[in-house]
Amino acid sequence: MPGQEESKPAISRPASPAVSAPAPSPSAISPVQRKDNLIAALAYVTFIPAIVFVLTDAFKRNRFIRFHSYQSIFLAVATVIAAIAMRILYSLLALIPALGYLLAWLATAVTLLGWIVLWLVLVVKALQGDTLRLPWIGSLAEKA
Repeated sequence: MPGQEESKPAISRPASPAVSAPAPSPSAISPVQRKDNLIAALAYVTFIPAIVFVLTDAFKRNRFIRFHSYQSIFLAVATVIAAIAMRILYSLLALIPALGYLLAWLATAVTLLGWIVLWLVLVVKALQGDTLRLPWIGSLAEKA
């Protein structure tokens, strides 16, 4: 009807959701766990701290530090094997006239860049308290 206003149904609003507890902040990590994360990351600096951590009883009992130490040692061995393989590949590619040296340097640069990125990821993951298992190396590190 033109003179009468229509009554609009009331819109019901849903009840406000329950407030949950905030997620723990990074500062909520205990000092002991933060120390373990730092020590695990230190194992990746070179293989020498990793060997020291494996031989020291206090660190040998900590599974997290032991895993990262062994993975660092096995990664150092894999680095030596990869360096030998790259040296052989470089020598073979250098036999190709003109283009061989360029391909050899390119293969070396890509391998080196990949190795550096892998190393940085492992250090960051150790600092975050994660265990990033590398293929083959990670399973060996868990068994050790």
